[in-house]
Amino acid sequence: MSSQRTGLRVASIIFAIFAIGHLVRLIKNLQVTVGTQTIPMNVSWLALIVAAILCIWMWRLSSKPGI
Repeated sequence: MSSQRTGLRVASIIFAIFAIGHLVRLIKNLQVTVGTQTIPMNVSWLALIVAAILCIWMWRLSSKPGI
């Protein structure tokens, strides 16, 4: 396994962990507060979608022959 393939898979797993974290927040309806600001749930929807897309994209790139 090449180092580029390993790097893409590690990054994909990290994005998957972020996506799972946002999914848990959405399912459990957890509130996140930074300082005095409460982060809206819409932010987690957006972050979940972006992290999932990046996860899938990087995993597919790592599975292509020649990498």
